[in-house]
Amino acid sequence: MRKLLAIIALAFALVAPAAAQNTTGQKINKKNLVIKEWNTDPRSGKKVLDHVTTYDADGKKIEEIEYNSEGQKWRKRFEYAPGAEGKCIKESVYNERNRLESVKKYEYNEFGRKKTQYNYNAKGKLLTIKVFEYIAEDA
Repeated sequence: MRKLLAIIALAFALVAPAAAQNTTGQKINKKNLVIKEWNTDPRSGKKVLDHVTTYDADGKKIEEIEYNSEGQKWRKRFEYAPGAEGKCIKESVYNERNRLESVKKYEYNEFGRKKTQYNYNAKGKLLTIKVFEYIAEDA
């Protein structure tokens, strides 16, 4: 019985990170998922695409696109470190013409939290560095 519970717990632990909850509290599997958000005009009923988020086979967000009435407003691409614990290590932002505008690169501490964020322009020039500090206060 203990072995069965351990197997079930392990299976849940492997699947849970790739899932999210919807409004009814049910888990949504994000593997190979594309989420489209639409705005609808209440008078005409016309639907306009607002936002698209794409996830890969591992359930990691790989692209996000924001739209306006003229078309694409911006697009973000996400790259991850290899392995099961793969954290986002690079975020590239593109403008409405799909031209690279900026890049953010991330480093993580030994606890898996963001340690440093490096912000670059489209030409690769380092603009700013953001350092994250975590302070736990006892209640």
